[in-house]
Amino acid sequence: MYSFLKGRLIVVRLILLTAVLALVVVGIAAIYSVGHPAESSPAGQTDDLANFWKKQVIFAGLGVVGFIVVNLVNYRRFGMLSFWIYTSVLLLLALLLLDKVVDIPFVPVINNARRWLRIGTASRFLQVQPSEFCKLAFILALAWYLRYRSNYRSFRALIGPFALTLLPMVLILLEPDLGTVLLMMPVLFAMLFVAGAKVKHLLIIVLMAVLVSPLLWHYMQPYQRTRISSVLLQSRWVQEKVQQYPTLGKILVGGKFTTKKWENDWGYHLIRSKYAVASGGASGYGFRRGPFIKYDFLPYRQNDFIFAAIAHQWGFLGAAALLGLYAIIIACGLDIAVHNTDPFGRLLAVGIVAMFAVEVIVNVSMTLGLMPITGLTLPLVSYGGSSLLVSMVSVGLLNNVGRYRPFSVARKP
Repeated sequence: MYSFLKGRLIVVRLILLTAVLALVVVGIAAIYSVGHPAESSPAGQTDDLANFWKKQVIFAGLGVVGFIVVNLVNYRRFGMLSFWIYTSVLLLLALLLLDKVVDIPFVPVINNARRWLRIGTASRFLQVQPSEFCKLAFILALAWYLRYRSNYRSFRALIGPFALTLLPMVLILLEPDLGTVLLMMPVLFAMLFVAGAKVKHLLIIVLMAVLVSPLLWHYMQPYQRTRISSVLLQSRWVQEKVQQYPTLGKILVGGKFTTKKWENDWGYHLIRSKYAVASGGASGYGFRRGPFIKYDFLPYRQNDFIFAAIAHQWGFLGAAALLGLYAIIIACGLDIAVHNTDPFGRLLAVGIVAMFAVEVIVNVSMTLGLMPITGLTLPLVSYGGSSLLVSMVSVGLLNNVGRYRPFSVARKP
């Protein structure tokens, strides 16, 4: 039984790594395609967009190094350091917010957001996004905390896990970064459920969140409201009602709604993304081909909307294959979690799987207009050094949990 389980987990880990490497290659190819269309665009491609794929290759190399490093020691060592890692990331998040009070030269303000730390000179620099690293630090700390039954079985005991979650959520929301904030709560609930928290306690918390949601909506900025209400505003019927009743428009978009404003501002990204996906058809236009690749119709198609660029080139079949690779990663991760008797290892695996699942669901759904546009990238595929590095390290930890699992099984005489 011991030998069978050990061999089975080796196969599972090999399948997991194969799917991960395939997604990284697909991501690099997709990023290359949007910067180098088969037919040159009249508007031309910017130098940055043309070189993004080279940077992504470097990020992938660093990710491989990160993967190897986290596999050099038993994953429980990271659990022992989890709260130090968590605290360090919180300090970096606080440093970003400090720039609102004191001008910090290495904290750039991009699109009115403070999400990055810039390392290097003005001509050559590297941008690090602490909120990306916060996702993994949060999962590590939460898994280490929940390994004891007393930390989640009573309603009062849930104060600790929610404090660990809400503190980084508030700091990240103030950057602002809505995508990462929306990720953390589903991960928390998944880990609490697997840990053994009572369902009735979780339902009470969900009910409390629903009751306070109108208050949160009231304090949202108008652009934040429109991101959420855009899911409803895709309907012509809803648009007509909003124009007919100005009060409804004030609630949904914080002001007067006009069709022109919707098409050119609030719904611009969403409309273009859906056109890009739909125009791909069953098999797509082909690699580096298609109007949404040749022309700059879809902004951020190398990161936030890369799924639309992939569906445009490879159609429904290519998009389905891409999602199939993510399904393999999730299935392998769950298999590693199920066959682990160590509470920390099991919860760590579940947290990482939940993180990947939520990121994929949210990114693909926002591309298709099923969820609000949050800026949450597609893991392992979207352009971004911090995102790719965190994803590769997360897979490394998942592999680490699978590596050490067989040795916790007692051998029968």
